[in-house]
Amino acid sequence: MKKADRFPHAKPYRDRHGKIRWRYRIKGFSAELGTEWGGEEFVRRYGEAVNRCKDTSGVGRQHTVPGTFNDLAVKFYQLHVSTLAASTAKDYRAVIEPLRRKHGHKRVAHLERRHILAIQAELSHTPQQANKTLKRLSQMMELAKNLGMCTDNPVRGVKRFPVSAGGFHAWREDEIAKFYEVHKMGTPAHLAMTLMLYTGAARCDAVALGRGNIRDGRLVYRRRKTKKNPNGVEVDIPIHPYLAETLSHVRPGAFTFLETVAGSARKVDGLGASMRRWCDKAGLPLCSAHGLRKAICRRVAEIEGDVFKVMAVSGHTDIKEAQKYCETFGRKKKADAAISSLPGGGNGEQRLTNPLGEFVKNEGNNLIRKEK
Repeated sequence: MKKADRFPHAKPYRDRHGKIRWRYRIKGFSAELGTEWGGEEFVRRYGEAVNRCKDTSGVGRQHTVPGTFNDLAVKFYQLHVSTLAASTAKDYRAVIEPLRRKHGHKRVAHLERRHILAIQAELSHTPQQANKTLKRLSQMMELAKNLGMCTDNPVRGVKRFPVSAGGFHAWREDEIAKFYEVHKMGTPAHLAMTLMLYTGAARCDAVALGRGNIRDGRLVYRRRKTKKNPNGVEVDIPIHPYLAETLSHVRPGAFTFLETVAGSARKVDGLGASMRRWCDKAGLPLCSAHGLRKAICRRVAEIEGDVFKVMAVSGHTDIKEAQKYCETFGRKKKADAAISSLPGGGNGEQRLTNPLGEFVKNEGNNLIRKEK
C-alpha cells in the first residue's frame, strides 16, 4: 500500500536542517505530523488533523491517554479507516467525532450496555443515524477486544431502531422521462444524468470518467469505493447506444466527460449540488444523483431478475446488497412468470404433481383398508 493511500493528504518536506518531516495539508488547513511516518505519534497527530485539530507543542500539551475512547478512535482510524475510500472515511469520521468530543476521555473498559442504550436514546429522533452510530461503535469495540482494551463488546445484541429499508429514492421511469423533457441532449444536466443512469457510476466515479475509460467500445473503470478492497472488481460494461449518442456531444479534447465550463474536472460535491438544482428545476424533489445508480439496478432487476447481472453492471461486491434489488424490483416479473406457468382447466390440470381428486381418493382407500 502506498503511503499516500494509507494516510491521504500527508506530505513529506525537508525542514531547514534537511530533515524529512510530514505535514497534513488540505484546503488551506495544515498540521505537523512529526518525523516518523506511521508511528504512534504520527497516527495520533493524523487523527487529530483530519478533524481539524492542530497539534500544539509545549508545556501542558495533552497526549491521548491509553485505554480511553480517544485512544481507541486513533487506532481505529489507523487500522481500519485508513484503508477506506476518502468518501467512506469521511462518513465514518462524521459518526465517530461527536462521540469523541463527548466521551473521548472515558475509559473503553468501563463502557457498559447501559451506556450504549443511553447513546442510542439520545439519537432516537434520527433512527438511521442512531443505527449507524451503533454499527460504528460495534466495529470499534471489536477492535478494542482484539487490542486487549476490554473483554467484551457491549454493543452486540442491542436492537436497532426499525427504519425504512428503501434508502435513497430509486428513479421511476416517469421521473426519468420528466427530467429528459426539461434537460435536452447537449446540456450538462442531460450528460450527467445519462452517464450515471446508463453506467451505474456513483458521483465519485462519474466525475473521473473520460475517453480514457473507453476500450473497444466498452466502458471500463474500477470503483473508487472498492479500489482498496482486495475483493473489488473492475466494472466492464458495453456502452449503450443512447449513452454513445450523448457522449458524442462532449468536447473532443475533454479530459473527463463531465468537465466544467472552464475545462477543469468537476468536483464530487459540485456534481451533487448541480444534480439537486437540475432535479428541482424538473420538479423532482425526491430524486438525486445516487438514485440514478439505484435506477439502473432496478432496471436490470426488473428485466433480467438475475442478481449476478446486477452486480456485473453496478460493481457490487456484496451479493446481499445486489440481492435487495432483485427482491424488491424483480418480484413483479417473477409473479407474472409463476402465474403464466400454472396449468389451465381441463386436461391441463393432469400435469399437476398431485391433483386434488387423486389425493382424496388415495386417502379414502387407505382408510378403508385400515378398517378391514
